[in-house]
Amino acid sequence: MKVLVIDIGGTNVKVASTDMRVPIKIPSGPAMTAEQMTKDVLAATAGWTYDCVSIGYPGPVVHHRPIAEPHNLGGGWIDFPYEKEFGKPLRFINDAAMQALGGYKGGRMLFLGTGTGLGSAMIFDGVIIPLELAHLPYKKGFTYEQYIGLVGLERRGVKRWRKSVLDIISRLKAAMVCDTVLLGGGNAKLMKSLPNHVIVGANTNAIDGGIKLWEDNPGTSKPTSASAKSSKS
Repeated sequence: MKVLVIDIGGTNVKVASTDMRVPIKIPSGPAMTAEQMTKDVLAATAGWTYDCVSIGYPGPVVHHRPIAEPHNLGGGWIDFPYEKEFGKPLRFINDAAMQALGGYKGGRMLFLGTGTGLGSAMIFDGVIIPLELAHLPYKKGFTYEQYIGLVGLERRGVKRWRKSVLDIISRLKAAMVCDTVLLGGGNAKLMKSLPNHVIVGANTNAIDGGIKLWEDNPGTSKPTSASAKSSKS
């Protein structure tokens, strides 16, 4: 089965597939709507062959549908007819959860994505648990995202940003009782001297996660989503 993978970010939409593993980038930003994203992706991938579509979405997802509009993009994402427009079977997953899935090696892992915003997810002994930590209060009236997202990096500078990243990793690792922390997103590369339990994710993690999303045999190396499990109970 060949999978088209769409990773929606606040700066770019990254698009790759089973056959095209090096992603192409489509500029996004606060004016990007669901309709525009779909048109741009279909135009950029004209001639590609794929059987199904995975979409990593920067917001909460339930039963393969977004349930809230994204903070850093335009509107119209909740009720858009994605399967009709793409003409293929389609699965949505939170974008942080998709990156976490691509980089998961086992055990209890927390993922933090430091990009335009702050993505978060956990994989707990093979079960994907999407999290929404970005807009929780952290310090001085600011949220986690306002400290270690792009706004925090630009406002406070790299050195203070790094200290905040390490502090937040320490707090959340303890709270979530994790074995490891996978640090992803476009700004993860700015970190230095990370503890042994913190791993910087590969650029391919989101693509790998989108492809794994269609694998049929869940397990420690092929996790399932918590929302998918609850829908069968």
